[in-house]
Amino acid sequence: MDNPKNSSQKDFPSGLDEESEQQYSLHSNLLQQFSTISSIDKAWIFNSNKDSSSQGMMFSVSQPNLLANKKRTFILSSTVTKRSDDSSVKLQWAPFPVEVSGVSVMVPSPSGLKLLIVRNSESDGACRFEIWSDSCLEKEFHVPQSKHGSVYTDGWFEGISWNSDETLIAYVAEEPSPAKPTFNDQGYKKSGSDDKDSSSWKGQGDWEEDWGETYAGKSGEVQAVKGIDKSLSVGQVVWAPSNEGSAQYLVFVGWSFETRKLGIKYCYNRPCALYVVKAPPESKTNENEIHSGEDAQALNLTQTISSAFLPRFSPDGKFLVFLSARSSVDSGAHSATNSLHRIDWPKDVKFDQSAKVHDVIPVVLCAEDDGFPGLYFSSILNDPWLSDGHTLVIPSVWHSSQVLLSVNVLSGQIKRITPDGSNFSWSLLTLHGNNIFAVSSSPVDIPQVKYGTFVEKEAGNNEWSWSDVSNPIYKCSDKVSSLLSSLTFSVLKISVKDASENSTKGSSKPYEAIFVSSKTKKSDTCDPLIVILHGGPHSVSLSSFSKSHAFLSSLGYSLLIVNYRGSLGFGEEALQSLPGNVGSQDVNDVLTAIDHVIDLGLASPSKIAVLGGSHGGFLTTHLIGQAPEKFVAAAARNPVCNLALMVGTTDIPDWCYVESYGIKGRDKITEAPSAEDLTLFYSKSPIAHIAKVKTPTVFLLGAQDLRVPISTGLQYARALKEKGVPVKVILFPNDVHGIERPQSDFESFLSIAAWFNKYCK
Repeated sequence: MDNPKNSSQKDFPSGLDEESEQQYSLHSNLLQQFSTISSIDKAWIFNSNKDSSSQGMMFSVSQPNLLANKKRTFILSSTVTKRSDDSSVKLQWAPFPVEVSGVSVMVPSPSGLKLLIVRNSESDGACRFEIWSDSCLEKEFHVPQSKHGSVYTDGWFEGISWNSDETLIAYVAEEPSPAKPTFNDQGYKKSGSDDKDSSSWKGQGDWEEDWGETYAGKSGEVQAVKGIDKSLSVGQVVWAPSNEGSAQYLVFVGWSFETRKLGIKYCYNRPCALYVVKAPPESKTNENEIHSGEDAQALNLTQTISSAFLPRFSPDGKFLVFLSARSSVDSGAHSATNSLHRIDWPKDVKFDQSAKVHDVIPVVLCAEDDGFPGLYFSSILNDPWLSDGHTLVIPSVWHSSQVLLSVNVLSGQIKRITPDGSNFSWSLLTLHGNNIFAVSSSPVDIPQVKYGTFVEKEAGNNEWSWSDVSNPIYKCSDKVSSLLSSLTFSVLKISVKDASENSTKGSSKPYEAIFVSSKTKKSDTCDPLIVILHGGPHSVSLSSFSKSHAFLSSLGYSLLIVNYRGSLGFGEEALQSLPGNVGSQDVNDVLTAIDHVIDLGLASPSKIAVLGGSHGGFLTTHLIGQAPEKFVAAAARNPVCNLALMVGTTDIPDWCYVESYGIKGRDKITEAPSAEDLTLFYSKSPIAHIAKVKTPTVFLLGAQDLRVPISTGLQYARALKEKGVPVKVILFPNDVHGIERPQSDFESFLSIAAWFNKYCK
């Protein structure tokens, strides 16, 4: 029987009592206020036939919907009017946004007079295409699953492109699923059966390789366009320039594989190339003529380079530019310093096997002082060109910030067009003629829409002028605004310890850390410090606004966000110094950064917590083992804890080899690791130091994670429990590596705050 006394007591969530529940409630209310801050995903400007002085503008805005546990997307429209001095604009906003549900992607036509809306089915229904004009739905058609599956809209394989006269649309979609065997009470049934036929059932058929995390079950082959080899997965399709009366061509990115498709999300080390192929004719009457002969086969344009993606044609169609991650492919690092290239495009689309590739911006090995550190970006506008037709505008990581650059693709000249003295980060929304709509933010400043204009000065000292654009999108509560106004941030340069021991100049240069703290110091004590570590390891923590980080700093914590050597944005030599040295160089860089802020009097050595996900979780669990006296609490999201266990279950086993061995690990990759491999993997792993750990640690794990399967985190957590170390595990059953579903992300950071509050304050 139930104990009457116990049944009358109030039930509390696990690990909470009445006092801590009250604080938990206050924290959850504050986190809710942060989570409601919206984000701009895309923006478009449309030409107007009626009034040349004003143009329509549309913003796609998103916001977490915690109750539905999905992202809410809505459209907010405005009218853009240039002021008389041409240095700024006025936006007249629609009174309310309009929520769009069931929309997978929206793509305006080049003229801005039509809008394509794609609605992928969430079940086995048809994929719906809608073409809208300014006043009505012009055309709608449904494509059944037997023709193709969902249209790719993920931003990587995605490639939806209008041709120049807006009569054709090219896109990339999933290949139809192969037929599965059907069985009934007599055994195998030769003819297929309806899924709703209750007298039979379908088997699973052959298992097929996929591209891992996020792309499970997606193949990428396109069969509607002839001439593409089935061994290629394709994406990022664009129409090539065409002459009236001549055949039309498509340019696309093709990824090939040998025996296995390795995980591709965040992994730019997968070889890829640009291909050109004749597009299907608009009418079937010319099909034999168009597709006859050798030129029906897709031609590899970039055989001389191991990576080519994000193709964009110049406005006049005279050249094609593209990004390359060849330094990543050639070294094995999952991300590295990019390069930019150009192909001169012939009018007759005749190539001698492969096109001549011109280097526009090479890989930067080591930047001098505060000079350009190299290209680091993975997305580009559909139309990134200024009016001269050869200057494009791109975002790129520059140390701990993201900046905007203009690049002359004929001369290779690079200009930083965002303010030099600013530590804020910038993202690019869209171009407005020769002007720019962008977003600027910092760790303590919510995003602000900016308008950039080109100002010509005497003696050629031209510059960009930036002004604020009043908008209703980025709003926050008075409480959040007050808390953020009490915070400040700076970017610290951290000198490398024992720099003389480094083999390259770039690896001995200082790295950076972003420090967020209260503007006012409380008596002689310092606020507790949370050390935040990014994943990758070849990624970067930007000086941009993060709702989760701002939430933690608003609770009275200082943040030390470390971009250890190996991070993006500091040149290729610094990045390549880490593979082969994980678990030592990156750990020491973090410890050096912590000692730096302690020496400056910005942190107390007795109140330090550490938080990281993926490789950041690898560092978190390494740090509490290698420096057990340093940390009073830790939080690890999908951490890499045991490489020897991970290598056999992850979608990127090559990562384990390259990060453990260095570049020579590329030649050792195998599905059957040797005893020597496993020994090295174990020695590089946090679990090798678990005997020394005593830091209370909370683990946040996504059960559907293919990148760092939960077995490695669970093994480490269970081993800590066995030692008597305080441990909490929260398992999110439907989340993958990023733990990004709104409810999961919310509970994750609320739990981290409660854990740190328990052990740090």
